[in-house]
Amino acid sequence: MDMHTVVVGTSGTTAEDVVAVARGGARVELSPAAVEALAAAREIVDALAAKPEPVYGVSTGFGALASRHISPDLRAQLQRNIVRSHAAGMGPHVEREVVRALMFLRLKTLASGHTGVRPQVAQTMADVLNAGITPVVHEYGSLGCSGDLAPLSHCALTLMGEGDAEGADGVVRPAGELLAAHGITPVELREKEGLALLNGTDGMLGMLVMALADLRNLYTSADITAALSLEALLGTDRVLAPELHAIRPHPGQGVSADNMLRVLAGSGLTGHHQDDAPRVQDAYSVRCAPQVNGAGRDTLTHGALVADRELASAVDNPVVLPDGRVESNGNFHGAPVAYVLDFLAIVAADLGSITERRTDRLLDKNRSHGLPPFLADDAGVDSGLMIAQYTQAALVSELKRLAVPASVDSIPSSAMQEDHVSMGWSAARKLRTAVTNLARIVAVELYAATRAVELRVAEGLTPGPAAQAVIGALRAAGVQGPGPDRFLSPDLEAADAFVREGKLVAAVETVTGPLA
Repeated sequence: MDMHTVVVGTSGTTAEDVVAVARGGARVELSPAAVEALAAAREIVDALAAKPEPVYGVSTGFGALASRHISPDLRAQLQRNIVRSHAAGMGPHVEREVVRALMFLRLKTLASGHTGVRPQVAQTMADVLNAGITPVVHEYGSLGCSGDLAPLSHCALTLMGEGDAEGADGVVRPAGELLAAHGITPVELREKEGLALLNGTDGMLGMLVMALADLRNLYTSADITAALSLEALLGTDRVLAPELHAIRPHPGQGVSADNMLRVLAGSGLTGHHQDDAPRVQDAYSVRCAPQVNGAGRDTLTHGALVADRELASAVDNPVVLPDGRVESNGNFHGAPVAYVLDFLAIVAADLGSITERRTDRLLDKNRSHGLPPFLADDAGVDSGLMIAQYTQAALVSELKRLAVPASVDSIPSSAMQEDHVSMGWSAARKLRTAVTNLARIVAVELYAATRAVELRVAEGLTPGPAAQAVIGALRAAGVQGPGPDRFLSPDLEAADAFVREGKLVAAVETVTGPLA
């Protein structure tokens, strides 16, 4: 088995597995134990289907129509119909990585042996993932309860050879054509299988897992840019001393303070150049960076705990239990995931807010302790980074709007049978936008702080080795340093890529060793 294969079993799926399949294109295989569990659960469903008593999801309608008993000759049509009717999404296409994540997570639940689908249905889903076929899923259609119904329905439609999908080449074609091109036989759904393909929190969970991976990089990056701003502002690193953070023992706070202290090690700029304008204390945006960044880090830890619990779950309704019962339940409700998605949007907004305040301080000659206005080459003739801060401020304001919780909303559906929903999919969608914008905000601070540090070098001061490593790597990546005004957007876009791709953290770690 090579390192690019993820084995799906009856337990043990990790966040790293999700990212590997969604973003890395890792292959997926079903374990022998999973195939056995699938077959055993299917025997239970087949036995129930043969009985005259109605069983929800097996021999009845769905949702508000669950009271109708469906005769055996209509059950295959029932399963096809639920997929076709529920594939009712609208709006832009959802990103490829999100669709791959939700398909993989649905496959994980199928492989648990609690859904009652046949092994060949799960294998077809694995084959579609491995062929690089990505169903077309639309932005709107999930209320985050009874699962991410419309998104998962569009995926199930592809397994049936219907609807549209995107090939590995990025071209959208009829799903049937793509399956045929890869020798994949469309599935003919039987009792319960259509329902089992639709009934999970897989979309919102996949987006949570990927957001956590992105935010871990951004929080470490923000520790670095905060340290660079402190350095450029000739601040003091004494507030980062471990003993100060030990007496308020929030774990993330201590980690962020330690990261900043390591970035500033060996700097000739910190705490030694305040004689002309003595400062008893640095401003909150500088001094309190570990407290704010650290609180966000602790929120990520909570988010990862929720994600891990959900990854260990088998979300379906009804669910097949080991003792042979098939029981209705409410485990598809997305509240646990929705709450943490909203929580992460809040801390992302606050991290963006404090980051922008440091940038503004670097550009204001009245508060930057000797730096030129807007870090301009010839202020008045040149505007420097004035409008870069405008862009950053606009992004921060957008983050604040995105921090409004989606999970406090609910709207009844299915003739009041589904009368309280989580809106978890919506929470996940806005968090993705927030994470993208947060990276841009951190990139603007990086751009301003490195320019300011270089201007201090021109004054004859010596920054720390970590700052020097960042400046060298950033310039090698094509982001220019101080000088007369120029077309700024390409530099900012390159700085954004530098942050998002982890190059900022990697540059610092050549000096500091691994940061948390």
